[in-house]
Amino acid sequence: MATAPDPYADAAREFATIRDLLRFAVTRFRANGLAYGHGFPDARTEAAYLIGWALDLPHADFDRYLDARLTREELAAIVEILRRRAEQRIPSPYLTREAWLGDYRFHVDERVLIPRSFIADLLREGLAPWVADPDAVGSALDLCTGSGCLAILLAEAFPNARVDGVDLSPDALDVARVNVDDYGLADRVELIRSDLMGALGGRRYDVIVSNPPYVDAAAMASLPPEYRHEPSLALAGGADGLDLVRKLLKQAAMHLASGGLLVVEIGHNRTTLEAAYPAVPFTWLETHAGDGFVFLLRQEELPA
Repeated sequence: MATAPDPYADAAREFATIRDLLRFAVTRFRANGLAYGHGFPDARTEAAYLIGWALDLPHADFDRYLDARLTREELAAIVEILRRRAEQRIPSPYLTREAWLGDYRFHVDERVLIPRSFIADLLREGLAPWVADPDAVGSALDLCTGSGCLAILLAEAFPNARVDGVDLSPDALDVARVNVDDYGLADRVELIRSDLMGALGGRRYDVIVSNPPYVDAAAMASLPPEYRHEPSLALAGGADGLDLVRKLLKQAAMHLASGGLLVVEIGHNRTTLEAAYPAVPFTWLETHAGDGFVFLLRQEELPA
């Protein structure tokens, strides 16, 4: 019986240039129906990232190297990465052990959600105009910190703040520790294991941000394979996606300082949230995806 052809083995044997690999990768990604959303909008962008990462090429200059010839060893290594992405549907950040939010690089692995929070957009501007003076923020909390990315961005945005990064998962906190140490922030960012705010005692914060699990049950059941590599604990938000958000809103009043701000990402659940809390004056913040994904409440606006 004839052996089925292996396009990856053929590519490793026959290709010569980065351009060859890029064309091949896009074809294989499309043929396998990959899902995008972990930092890359389409097949070409993700393929270029993986090839550039494997060759340690500067991303901004990638196209300058398209006709560079590769060694057999380089070809074999890159083809194997492309095979894993296409056939095993492993998200690229798990293959490379890195994820980016703007100019910030974070270590990631399968113990944590791949960073992609809309709140990162807002922290680049220091939550302006809602925070008038970033230097005046003395304490901040990143609830459901995962890889620690938002805790680190909080520390960068508010240089005088002590920051707590809270997560239920000890594995996630181990990853967050790597990132906090990488950014030299161990003296300002404390990582705490807690089920939401249950272990925070009497701590109060000027700013609380959270990107909690908010995927509803129907969406969880239909997630593409890429998202099933991520820990379900970091994604599943119950039947309507708001289980943790409800608990968070109940607990926030005990931990938000007078005049403090609560900023929470809830995905596509705005209509459901507003129906559940019709008297709460949510402010919806503008992000690159629109104004329906992140809300803000002042301490005095929190539901009773």
